[in-house]
Amino acid sequence: MTALKGIRVLDFGRYVAGPYCATLLGDFGADVIRVDRLGGSEDRWIAPVTDDNQGALFLQINRNKRSLTLDTRKEKGQEILRKLISEADVVVSNVPTSALAGMGIDYASLTAIKPDIILANVSSFGPRGPWADFPGFDSVGQAMCGSAYLSGAGDQPYRTPITWVDHAAALYTAFGVMAALRERDQSGRGQQVDASLLGSGLAFSSTFLIEQALVQPNRTAIGNRSFLNGPTDTFRTRDGWVVTQVVGDPIFRRWSRLMGEEHWLADPRFASDELRGENGAVLSERMAKWCAERTSDEALEQLSAGGIPAGPVLSPQEAVDHPQVKAMEFMVPTTVPGLDQPAPLMRVPLDMSETPPTIRTAPPRVGEHNHEILAELGYSAEDISALEADRII
Repeated sequence: MTALKGIRVLDFGRYVAGPYCATLLGDFGADVIRVDRLGGSEDRWIAPVTDDNQGALFLQINRNKRSLTLDTRKEKGQEILRKLISEADVVVSNVPTSALAGMGIDYASLTAIKPDIILANVSSFGPRGPWADFPGFDSVGQAMCGSAYLSGAGDQPYRTPITWVDHAAALYTAFGVMAALRERDQSGRGQQVDASLLGSGLAFSSTFLIEQALVQPNRTAIGNRSFLNGPTDTFRTRDGWVVTQVVGDPIFRRWSRLMGEEHWLADPRFASDELRGENGAVLSERMAKWCAERTSDEALEQLSAGGIPAGPVLSPQEAVDHPQVKAMEFMVPTTVPGLDQPAPLMRVPLDMSETPPTIRTAPPRVGEHNHEILAELGYSAEDISALEADRII
């Protein structure tokens, strides 16, 4: 069974936030049509891995979709767009709100064609305010939510190469679409769903923002230690690195016994998580000495036996090869044209007993489904050939 069977989504998104929102809907069974530029949109080619240079980002973010190339600047392209909208349930994009009208997919234009349609748009900074029309990417979101400022050793702000702000925005948007579909089932009304990179980054960083607003601790970066507990840090072993996160008195008691430092349980410097965060350098120094005497496997075995949350610091290859990743089948081998081996695409990391998300089809080639989609809209083979000749599709 598929939860969103019968729902059609038009995906005008590029890069991560918009396309991944549409991908999530497709994984749950929606029919997702990616509206591509003629020749392919720019996000196809990031981190190229196929023989025609399609990128790893595109493979992950665009499975379970069909591709229609369309030049909407021409009248015949606008006619096709109107027909697509008339049969769609959801339109997904990620542009400044003011740009939607120029694309012909602002909410007023959409509802004039399909009154109960749902528009989901991810902008950089939201639909209101002085920055509403500014462009931005994931790194800007990381920088403006406080994350980059609090990362690193304090010498300079650090961003992570993992696009967590983009992915967070996609998740919020997909959640909003699901709620909007539920509302439409009950009321018959569509609606506009607006998400932003800035808002998503702020939501994920909110603990430190609320703390700052209320008590002004004015935190600055402290490397891999935690502000709020300890010993939480990364530690070098004889053959690699491990990470621990010691939160709460019960875990700290177990850690202290494992270290042979039970007297620290009565030490006022470590009487609470907050104090252990403030005095974390002492705890990390002790843990570093303990780890340096062991291999990563030895350290993790003893930490696990002691009930202390810990894990190895893995390279991308080690993450792909890790036995727990394989046991959970997080990465689904998927046949992709242009590759001589299956691509390990990351499934939605949810297990559901009745309507599990699935990867059914590989990401589409540019315009792969032009004929199929246009035929569904009532165009004849001759019509489609003429549209190709005129560079409409």
